[in-house]
Amino acid sequence: MKARWMVFGGVLVALASGCASSGAVDAVRRDVDETKTRMYALERDLGAAREGEKDSKADFAALRKSDADQQAALDSLRTDMQVLAGKIDDSGTSMKKSLDVLSRYREDTDRRIVALEDRIVKLQAAVDELNKRVPAGGGGAPADAASAAASQAESLYQGGVAAFKAGDMAAARTQLNAFIEQYPQHDLVSNARYWIGETYYSEKNYEQAILEFQEVIKQFPKKGKAPAAMLKQALAFKALKDIKSSRYVLGRLVKEYPKSDEAKRARVLLKELK
Repeated sequence: MKARWMVFGGVLVALASGCASSGAVDAVRRDVDETKTRMYALERDLGAAREGEKDSKADFAALRKSDADQQAALDSLRTDMQVLAGKIDDSGTSMKKSLDVLSRYREDTDRRIVALEDRIVKLQAAVDELNKRVPAGGGGAPADAASAAASQAESLYQGGVAAFKAGDMAAARTQLNAFIEQYPQHDLVSNARYWIGETYYSEKNYEQAILEFQEVIKQFPKKGKAPAAMLKQALAFKALKDIKSSRYVLGRLVKEYPKSDEAKRARVLLKELK
C-alpha cells in the first residue's frame, strides 16, 4: 500500500513536471479505482458490524428479560412453598386441638363419674343413718301401711317407665330419679337407673348415657339389667366413634355374662368392629 502511494506520488510529480506518460496515468487511475473499491468494502463491513451490534444488543435484552422471567417464576415458587408450609402447620395445629378436645372430654367424663360415685356414697350414708334411727322391731307398722308404700313405689317406677315409652324423656327421668331417692333399697333401683340411661341414649346424649349405664354396671353387677347396661354403653361409645372403648366393653360383656342374650349380640358387634 505504501509503495502504491509512492508510485502515485511519483506520477503526480511527473505530471506536474509535464513528463508523465499515458501508461502512468492509467496506473494511477487503476490504483484510485482499487482504493475506492476497498473503501466501499470497508464501509460495507462497518455497516454490517453496526447491524451485528444492534442484533447483539437485542439478544442481550432478550436474555435479560428471560432471566427476569425465570427469577419471577422462582419467587412465585418460593411463595407457593411458604403457603404450603403454612397449611401443613395449620393442619398440625388443628390435629393438636382435636386431641386436646378429646383429652378434655375424657377428663370431664372422669369427673362426672367421681361426682356420681360421691353422690351415691352420700345417699347410702343417709340411708344407713335412717336405718339406725328406726327401732329393730319398728313397733309393728301396720301391714296395710307397708303395702301402700310398696304400691306407691311401684306406681312411681312404672310411671317413669311409661313416660319413657311415651317419648317424654324429661318426665321419665323426673319420676325415676324420685323413685331412686325415695326408695334407695328397692329391688327395682337398678332397673330405674338403667331406664334413666336409656332416656339420655334416646336423646343422643351419649356421654351422660355412658355415665348412667356405668352406675348400673358398678352398683348392680349381679342384677338382670347389668348385661343390658353394658351393651347399651358399648353402643354409646360406638356412636361417639370411640371404637376402642366400645370393643373393650363388649369384650367384658362376653366374658362376664357369656350366656346372656346381650353377650350373643356383643359377639356379632365385635366382628363388625374389626
